[in-house]
Amino acid sequence: MFFEPGFLGTKALMYMDIVTLYFAILPFLLGLSIYQAIRGNNKLHYQSQFIILAITLVMVIIFEIGVRVTGGFVEYAKESPISYDFLLMFLVVHIFIAIMAVGGWIYLIIASYKSYRDGTLENSAKHRKMGRWIFVALTITSIMGCSIYLFLF
Repeated sequence: MFFEPGFLGTKALMYMDIVTLYFAILPFLLGLSIYQAIRGNNKLHYQSQFIILAITLVMVIIFEIGVRVTGGFVEYAKESPISYDFLLMFLVVHIFIAIMAVGGWIYLIIASYKSYRDGTLENSAKHRKMGRWIFVALTITSIMGCSIYLFLF
């Protein structure tokens, strides 16, 4: 199923279309979750952040397995009209931002959970600032990932 032709009308396989579609909507899912915090519904905010993170990690695993099984980045890049050097640099920057964003996201979720468990959770400016940076980084990562999809397919 995952290695059949995709549904977005490109040469990409199903797994790539599913992952790309998820990352295209990720900033909107995050925005809805953040909106819950703004409204004061911190429990729903935390729960939705945890669920979105879990789904994101599953999507990354599906993507990584799919890419490895189907030949890797080099094979996909061969058919792209875009320069391999540009694609590679773009990919490296994308991966760097993604690792920083997801690492920060995991840290923020764990720190928030510990604060909640210890009864010291507060709507801190530090949490909001870090959350904004993570949102921006995840949005950039999503845009870059969707761009790579367009570059390759």
